[in-house]
Amino acid sequence: MTRVYPNASFTSGVSERLPKLLPIPESDKTEETILTVWKKSLLFNCNGFTVFDSKGNLMFRVDNYMDGHKGEILLMDATGNPLLTIRRKKMSLGDSWLIYEGEASVNPRLCARKSINILNKNCLAYVNNNNNLVYEIEGSYSQRSCSVYDDSRRLVAEIKKKEAVKGVAYGTDVFRLVVQPGHIRTDFSMALVILLDQMFGSSRR
Repeated sequence: MTRVYPNASFTSGVSERLPKLLPIPESDKTEETILTVWKKSLLFNCNGFTVFDSKGNLMFRVDNYMDGHKGEILLMDATGNPLLTIRRKKMSLGDSWLIYEGEASVNPRLCARKSINILNKNCLAYVNNNNNLVYEIEGSYSQRSCSVYDDSRRLVAEIKKKEAVKGVAYGTDVFRLVVQPGHIRTDFSMALVILLDQMFGSSRR
């Protein structure tokens, strides 16, 4: 079986302490960030995500992505420190989610809403901050081909299929997240991936 990231070395046990890797500050980046996203948790018998950077180091993880607990999802760094909490918006028309810093429950940073615009089927979701549009997501999540644009229509992030290795394809559970510098935080980009999986992936079933 082809490894998701050949340079990565860790076990599925949570007792091992992994090196702490914080999200790359957008102000410090001059080149795009390429992440490998694996739709698999580090915890046994638990759904989630495991995300590697371009050197094979663990970057992000989601381990509490379980059936019966889909109203709240925690995005963590490599050591399990909370970065963002994603909560389904209550009493809302349509499929809407709120993104909070850390484990906060007030003052959400972003609100993501699934698009229901039948005239623009290419649009998947809108992301707002204080009712102002900040990002728009287009494409096809099922095909792992999505683009995130800011309010000036600049491309800030993309979801792409991961290239086959030695003729072995990865399928849809392993894919790329490419983040452009200066316009969106890497953890926010990963939060949008999680939300797309909730809205359009197998998780919505």
